[in-house]
Amino acid sequence: MKELSREDLSDILYGAAILGAGGGGDLEEGFTLIDQALAAGKSFRLLSIDEVPDNALICTPYLLGAISGLSAEEEARYQGLPRIETHPMLVAYQAFQKHLGREFYATTACELGGSNTAAAFFPAAMNDHYVLDADPAGRAVPEITHSTYYLAGLPASPIFAANEFGETFVLENVIDDQRAETLVRALCQVSRHDIAAIDHALEMHMLKDVLIPGTITRAMNLGRVWRESKTQRNLAEVIAHAGGGRVGFSGCVSSVEYNTVEGFTLGQIDIDGTGSDAAHQYRIMVKNENLVAWLDGEVAVTIPDLICLIDTDTGEPVTNPHAIAGQNVSVILLPAPEQFRTEKAISVFGPAYVGLDIDYKPI
Repeated sequence: MKELSREDLSDILYGAAILGAGGGGDLEEGFTLIDQALAAGKSFRLLSIDEVPDNALICTPYLLGAISGLSAEEEARYQGLPRIETHPMLVAYQAFQKHLGREFYATTACELGGSNTAAAFFPAAMNDHYVLDADPAGRAVPEITHSTYYLAGLPASPIFAANEFGETFVLENVIDDQRAETLVRALCQVSRHDIAAIDHALEMHMLKDVLIPGTITRAMNLGRVWRESKTQRNLAEVIAHAGGGRVGFSGCVSSVEYNTVEGFTLGQIDIDGTGSDAAHQYRIMVKNENLVAWLDGEVAVTIPDLICLIDTDTGEPVTNPHAIAGQNVSVILLPAPEQFRTEKAISVFGPAYVGLDIDYKPI
């Protein structure tokens, strides 16, 4: 067991933001959750999979929704609704425990990202529970089905969800994660595109061979490398080396498009090359995360591998929807976890998912 310091937590969130490949939520929101728990005198205790009793009850809390802003017309739909002071995640967590008649032992993040990793840490700390050094994705992903839970056929339901208006939802008898994604996404769309949800409440013996071990430690190590190297000119190369990948492109963002569609942020980022990449163009397709990249019109990399952006002027990881025209960036390409490079995994979260009739080629 490791009790995480504020610096450890910062490293985890920055590393998770990089591994989020553009998605996984906003870092500022993640730090707000972490600091709220610390201000309440709570601690964050990280456990490896092997340290958890087989009968311990584990759950997966997450925030789901579009990551771009709403239009004034959309915001107007929610005027007059009450707002609750308690974070919706804590509402859902307590309701879930009451429903089950037992306490959770630990939480695991649904993915790695600036806010969704913190979203799993937050209710654990506030309830004096543990956090698992594992997750079912090893990166950020657009849908609930993009997980080792889905690949292993583990049940998502019952699912508890809550929104900022104090409305709570219980989903039971959900046939599989694909249906769970549809249902929770629908609730998100009528909850100002932002909902706190908790699923996969399962005992540890069912998860030991399903979760990807050590992912939080990986994020913390990558975040530490980022922190210690963020002022270096070759920051992108340092991060790529630490993550076992490479720098795929460097340039200046020429145009950006983000739209909120059916609870997702969809768009593209165009980059004009500079330096050794001058006279070349790079395009990234976004569905919350960066999913596909083209170099001069040819597919260069696809999911499940990670397409990550770093602002080369500030050193900050670039998450969606925060890329802007005129921003100098480097594209870091990192390998997907081995669990997502199997034939079954690629059929769910590979080129076909984004409509490409091509074979997956690992970076």
